[in-house]
Amino acid sequence: MSVALTRGVLFVHSAPTALCPHVEWAIGSVVDKRTDLEWTAQPAAPGMFRAELSWTGTQGTGAQLASALRGWAHLRYEVTEEPSQGVDGGRWSHTPELGIFHATTDVHGNIMVSEDRIRYAYEAGAGEPSAVYHELSLALGEAWDEELEPFRHAGEGAPVRWLHQVG
Repeated sequence: MSVALTRGVLFVHSAPTALCPHVEWAIGSVVDKRTDLEWTAQPAAPGMFRAELSWTGTQGTGAQLASALRGWAHLRYEVTEEPSQGVDGGRWSHTPELGIFHATTDVHGNIMVSEDRIRYAYEAGAGEPSAVYHELSLALGEAWDEELEPFRHAGEGAPVRWLHQVG
């Protein structure tokens, strides 16, 4: 039986120095390999550090990475997993203030909002456009994007490391 592989990227947007080794340990426990990330200063948050890791692994690795890092104070991160055979892609975003957000993504990385979620937005809005807008904003993770955007731009041009999951 063959195992379906996928790939993705983990962006640690900001972590305090003391947390960096713990982040590496958590990632290593998911990918079953030592990571040795290249940590660089995060200009958007003085005193914090950032790192990126491109990974290849089995389907669901993105969710496992997001879960392994969830709940640590002062940690901002995003995990992406590309679609693979029979499985949609995903994106997980985490901030200390907002917690975790998950969305299903298409082959281009666009968030896909389900029919049920759109119907809920209409029903919850009860004819009030601002309430519908609010619900759709939640479905798209706009609050997470707004909070993480300065950290994303601060990492432009940073080195990316590839890691392949041990089989």
